[in-house]
Amino acid sequence: MPIKLCEQAFNPWKEIEAYQTQTAELAGKHGATAVFVGTMRDFNQGDGVRSMFLEHYPGMTEKQLQHIVEQAERQWSLLDTLVLHRIGAVNPDDTLVLVAAWAVHRGDAFDACRFIMEALKSRAPFWKKETLVSGQARWVENNSKGYQSK
Repeated sequence: MPIKLCEQAFNPWKEIEAYQTQTAELAGKHGATAVFVGTMRDFNQGDGVRSMFLEHYPGMTEKQLQHIVEQAERQWSLLDTLVLHRIGAVNPDDTLVLVAAWAVHRGDAFDACRFIMEALKSRAPFWKKETLVSGQARWVENNSKGYQSK
């Protein structure tokens, strides 16, 4: 269950491929891999966003992410998980987060992946400072609910 905080950009699909290649014990054992990839948008709260800086609490952030993954492992039958999250300077279209869950069956993989992502958004100590297209900087006070209202 690797958990990594990354200051550099990463390709989520290459990370999945590399991880599956180096974890040969998963070969033939999993019937499902659920993956969530979150990217930075160039807008938020009706404003254009030029960039963002993601701060975290070193040590505490990783510990909270580990706790979230352990909760998922207790609730669902998982073979493995992978969580990567950007920190530092991020630009629109950069990957922010990768959550992957491997399981024998899709229900466990889907549900655990969703749980990890939602818990990460609501409980992990990350702080986002956006730089708007106008040049103004602001802290993001609330995470979105994960759905666009119609």
